Amino acid sequence: QVQLVESGGGLVQAGGSLRLSCAASGRTFSSYAMGWFRQAPGKEREFVAVISRSGASPYYANSVKGRFTISRDNARNTVYLQMNSLKPEDTAVYYCAANSQGQRLSPQIYEYDYWGQGTQVTVDS
Repeated sequence: QVQLVESGGGLVQAGGSLRLSCAASGRTFSSYAMGWFRQAPGKEREFVAVISRSGASPYYANSVKGRFTISRDNARNTVYLQMNSLKPEDTAVYYCAANSQGQRLSPQIYEYDYWGQGTQVTVDS
């Protein structure tokens, strides 16, 4: 069982930056691939980024590539999402998720076993 708690969301001007954190409980965090997803009002939840259990070769959605960076600190049981050059279309609730297939860089929601409660990111134009 893994419990995930996101933090770091808020209101930011277009072009600004935010850093999201996702703290995980449990001693098996380092065995999970960790993903970030987001859901805007009236839209389906969508993939943002994923990092493998080792932290190698993260994978990004095209819409955030070059602006967002996913990283993890297994000693702190935490995964991060650094978001730069934010745009109004990045406004959404952001969720972190854990995939027990630790080396799999999957964008598919159904492959993730555990989810956090989400944190709101609002980008004001």
